[in-house]
Amino acid sequence: MHIGLIGGIGPGATDYYYKGLIRALAQRGKDLDLTIAHADAPTLIGNLGQGDNAGQAAIFRKLVGRLQAAGAETAAITSVAGHFCVDELIKISPLPMIEIFGAVEAAMTARGLTKVGLIGTRQVMESSVYGKLPTVEFVTPAGVDLDLVHQSYVDMAMAGQVTEAQREAFFTVGSRLCENHGAEAIMLGGTDLFLAFDGRDCGFDVVDCAQIHIDALAQAAAEGS
Repeated sequence: MHIGLIGGIGPGATDYYYKGLIRALAQRGKDLDLTIAHADAPTLIGNLGQGDNAGQAAIFRKLVGRLQAAGAETAAITSVAGHFCVDELIKISPLPMIEIFGAVEAAMTARGLTKVGLIGTRQVMESSVYGKLPTVEFVTPAGVDLDLVHQSYVDMAMAGQVTEAQREAFFTVGSRLCENHGAEAIMLGGTDLFLAFDGRDCGFDVVDCAQIHIDALAQAAAEGS
């Protein structure tokens, strides 16, 4: 199956999906058929902050149309934050969407997780991933910790690379959510967080939304080919 990705939000996450899909399809003995359409991250961040779901969904709809014209048979957004308008997009998308939340909920259920810490953008944390995972109790940073995680995440995503100070912020706040609030694991509620966590011992269990989404996309591609 030809997969279409809406990428660019941010570039590091797009690269993570690309490389992850190559590996995952190779492990399944399949070739990757992929097209990526670029979305503008500052525009998305602006629409997210203003709550303009319809406006961002319309932008995504045009990009999905490009993916369809290139031969894609299904599409996905390489951003947890970008899923804020996924319900609106699904209604107008010319292609079926493989959204992130169903796969993540199934993975957490399989692991028996019921109380999870959440880090990502402010909107993702304050909304508990837009209320899309009602079976899980989320604990989130507050006050200075929430501001620190949000700004560290946005700066990292826009740059496509992580600083040691940003990594330390994520690890420290994640540890607090586990130690002080009883989180069983920390959900990486932003696809760019792999920049900070990939290959690192952070001292707590993680739920990597991006990797779960990549696995779901690879499975769909393999089954549809």
